Amino acid sequence: MVAAQDFSPFTRPEVAPNWVDGRVSQTTHGRRLEKRSPADGTVLCQVTRSDGVDLEAAISAAERAQPSWGAMPAVQRGMLLHDLAMALRARREEMAELVALETGKSHREALGETDAAIAQGLFMAGEGQRLFGRTTSAVPNRHIQIVRKPIGIAGLIIAANTPIANVAWKVFPALVCGNSVVLKAAEDTPPTAWLFAEISAEAGIPPGVLNVVQGLGAEVGAALVAHPKVGVISFTGSTAVGRQIAAVAGERLARVSLELGGKNPLVVCDDADLDNAEQWALLSAFSNAGQRCAAGSRIIVFDAVYEAFRERLIAATQQLRVGPSDDDDLGPVINERQLNNMLAAIETAEGHGASVLVGGKRLDDAAHGDGFYLAPTLIENVAPDDELSKIELFGPVATLYRVPDFNAALALANQSPYGLTAAIHTRDLNRATEFCHHVKAGVAVVNAGTYGSEPHLPFGGFKDSGNGSREPGPEALDVYSELRNISITSNPDRI
Repeated sequence: MVAAQDFSPFTRPEVAPNWVDGRVSQTTHGRRLEKRSPADGTVLCQVTRSDGVDLEAAISAAERAQPSWGAMPAVQRGMLLHDLAMALRARREEMAELVALETGKSHREALGETDAAIAQGLFMAGEGQRLFGRTTSAVPNRHIQIVRKPIGIAGLIIAANTPIANVAWKVFPALVCGNSVVLKAAEDTPPTAWLFAEISAEAGIPPGVLNVVQGLGAEVGAALVAHPKVGVISFTGSTAVGRQIAAVAGERLARVSLELGGKNPLVVCDDADLDNAEQWALLSAFSNAGQRCAAGSRIIVFDAVYEAFRERLIAATQQLRVGPSDDDDLGPVINERQLNNMLAAIETAEGHGASVLVGGKRLDDAAHGDGFYLAPTLIENVAPDDELSKIELFGPVATLYRVPDFNAALALANQSPYGLTAAIHTRDLNRATEFCHHVKAGVAVVNAGTYGSEPHLPFGGFKDSGNGSREPGPEALDVYSELRNISITSNPDRI
């Protein structure tokens, strides 16, 4: 069994609470959920199972706080968010320990994720220094201002794969635009959101501006989406849930931002640097245990190098170390339900003629048996229209495909219901350019991995990968603000 690390009572609460109106808030009914360690299956803590009463308290607090927060000059809001980012930096080790504990990833990886959240916070704090629109008019003596205004209350729903980064991606842009926030934490990573909220209070964010509710998506998350006082919903998660959110929020014409799934292609051409392609294929498919919407789960290889690349990828995959330590390459998946779903999908694919080259099994030895570990898995002989080619497993599972040439690779890359990210490995500038302009993906990469967003860059996808909105980058401001056209007409004759 993998040994759990020791944590102080502060970072390892007995019950992960809500955070409402600037303080810890527990439910009146006392219902709880269990949060288990992905690394060893032990119960880490209980989780507050919020209901409609708890949600109403959070929304009421957000409603009271928003007018004064929205009236604050954006520059001042940005300075407070800068203080929050620096407060998170001061406690980065503590936050990283908590992220590692609740996700099962290594401390090294959790620390990198925490640093990415800090970078996101600093970037969005800077946007407060320039939260401006534009001035223009074609009419004499008319002076037009296009300004950004907050929407009101932002309902944020995040995923568990990169918990503190996901918090930062949504909370910082929502707040810098002048909204108050009700954050629905992922039930698999509840303490991270709570600790972030406590840090925000210590950094001077006013009570009620940032509220956190814990609980199940079908209960408190659904109620948040349907609530008439929530003006914008931002969701990261599965396409199936995203469709439900779009339908419910669309009924009341709420603003909706959806960052959904991916089944991302990584193409290896016959002129690729195979050492570099191998490295990035491994990282894209298996880092963070494949729990990325941008994971490279479809590896498309030219026939001329297929056998050579296949053999070296098999050998490299077999050498990957699985566990929660800094010496390991990937950790567990987030819960047993996810693990069982992956195993069932692999079994179904085998029944349809697929061949498992590496992995395909739960690790059940003494070091891993109590955790939720899937051996890194490579599969071939999967048809492009097979279920495994179309569904996002969100785990360390990748399929290999053989194609004759560039046109076939591009066509296969685009033969997916998703369109989030894509990568090509080639030395040919023409191939790289054509691929980037014709692949149906929101992010196109040459000679690197399918993942790796930066705070100043928009991220999002086509088709089933989202609804066209983008986070982070300056484009995230469009999610969380309304544009107002202010027209002032002067009369020079009256001067």
